[in-house]
Amino acid sequence: MSDLISADDNVARLIRHGQLQVNDGRVFAPAAEEATGEDAQVAADAAPALPVDEPGWIVPLALWTTHRDTLRQRQHPVAVLLSPDSKLQDLIGEDGRVDDAGLAFIAIDFPIYTDGRGYSLAQLLRTRHGWQGELRAIGDVMIDTIHYQARVGFDSFLVKPGHDPEKALAAFRTFTVHYQKTYPKPPELLAA
Repeated sequence: MSDLISADDNVARLIRHGQLQVNDGRVFAPAAEEATGEDAQVAADAAPALPVDEPGWIVPLALWTTHRDTLRQRQHPVAVLLSPDSKLQDLIGEDGRVDDAGLAFIAIDFPIYTDGRGYSLAQLLRTRHGWQGELRAIGDVMIDTIHYQARVGFDSFLVKPGHDPEKALAAFRTFTVHYQKTYPKPPELLAA
C-alpha cells in the first residue's frame, strides 16, 4: 500500500479541488508493523513512535487513536488513514460527529477496486457524522472509480500509477444525469 501513496514521485497524480497536483502525502507506518519476530522488536526499538512534525503525514487510525492528544498539539496536523474494516467510532465525538481537532484530512484506502467498504465509510462520514473536511481516496483508485467515489463524498483522489491522471480528471464529466440520491458533489469537481 505505501508504494501507492508515497510522496516521493513527482508525478501529478493527486486530484484535489478539481486540479491535478503532486501528491503531498506519505503514510507513517511504524517499522514494527512491517517486520516479524525478533526483527519486529529491533525495529520497534529503533523506529520513532510518531512521524516528525512536518506537513504531509498520514497516520493509521490505530496510531491516531493511541496518540491523539499528542498529535493534536503539532504545528502541522496529520491526516488519518482508514482501512476498509476501520471502526468509525474511534473518530467520532460524543455528539456523533467527527472530532476533527488536529486532523488535516481523512484518507480511505481501497486495497482493491472491488472492495466497496470505502464507499460506505465515506458516505457515513459525510452524511451521518458531519465530516466537512477533505476526504481522500487512495490505493486502487482508477479512472473507472473516481466518479462514483465523488458521488459518496470523496473530494480528493490519488490516482493509481499506470492510470492517466488527465483522463481521470475528465471522468467527472462522464455522467451528467443520475438516478440515485448522492452526497452533493463539491462544486470544483462539477467544473472539472
